[in-house]
Amino acid sequence: MSDASWIIVTAEQADAAARAALIAAGCDEAHARAAAAVLVRAEQDGCASHGLFRLPGFVAALKCGKARGDAAPNVTYLAPGVVRIDGRRGLSPFATEVARDEISKLARTNGIAAAAITNVHHFSALWVDIEPLVDAGLGALICTAYVPFVAPSGARQKFFGTNAMAFGFPTEDGGFIFDQASAATARGELQIAARDGLLAPEGAGVGPDGLPTRDPAQILLGAQSPFGGHKGSSIALMVELLAGVLIGQPTSPEAGREEAARGALEDTGPPNGGVLLIAFDPQKFGDAEGWRAHTASFFGELRALPGVRLPGARRKAERARISREGVRLPASLWRQVVAAGRQTP
Repeated sequence: MSDASWIIVTAEQADAAARAALIAAGCDEAHARAAAAVLVRAEQDGCASHGLFRLPGFVAALKCGKARGDAAPNVTYLAPGVVRIDGRRGLSPFATEVARDEISKLARTNGIAAAAITNVHHFSALWVDIEPLVDAGLGALICTAYVPFVAPSGARQKFFGTNAMAFGFPTEDGGFIFDQASAATARGELQIAARDGLLAPEGAGVGPDGLPTRDPAQILLGAQSPFGGHKGSSIALMVELLAGVLIGQPTSPEAGREEAARGALEDTGPPNGGVLLIAFDPQKFGDAEGWRAHTASFFGELRALPGVRLPGARRKAERARISREGVRLPASLWRQVVAAGRQTP
């Protein structure tokens, strides 16, 4: 894109526009605030594939009636350290806020706690979901399945979702968090590459003919590849079990069949499904006096390695830069977001 194709806005402008679009599509204030916050945080961290680029998907899910914008999550305690947050087919960000509040209290008491977040439409970055827990001194793990886009190792037919997971651990300098899909390339990055006329990375996937290609549009029609071959495939399978089978939610193939009944998979936004969120308190695992210093010495040794790049380092650098320079968006996307906020619910 040329420079004229881009626009710079403040985080506050992006948040206000996203909220207006979500409210126009049927969200109440709580859902609009929570969903806008996760999308804008992704923009602030330089992750365009999970920022306002995802807003039209949320809006589509709301407008077609698949997702609810006013569903009050229902909380049920299943065990001393397990809680179910039934999102009642709402957008995931608000239900995730409720889940964080519940399990942070349980983790402080029990040492570890898990939330089965069910009946939600998840379409945003996972690191944003766990960062508040890490900021509060807790460790966290989160994962979610999707619809079939990724071919299992050795296959050419899509079966797994992109099946992302994020892990965070508290540190003295703001916490360590990684967030990654089990696919070799995030689907949003392929969509942006197709939009902008760019090539996909080598090994990103295959076309409808089953042959490897770097054409992102063909990969989107075919199947994405798991990262690391059989290793990424195993992680994708694990996520299917944790965020699907374990908590009684659809696996990716099951969600795909439900979505297929509605038409094109990506035309009506994210599917209904589940999220598994786990929080743990390092103070309760036997080294209350030493874990902080141990963490600091470990990361100090790791960072001393020549050429090492820690997950999340680029995100932190981008957050600092974008806080100074503003959020850079395609002008066409900004016009779409602003126009969505002017529509009558």
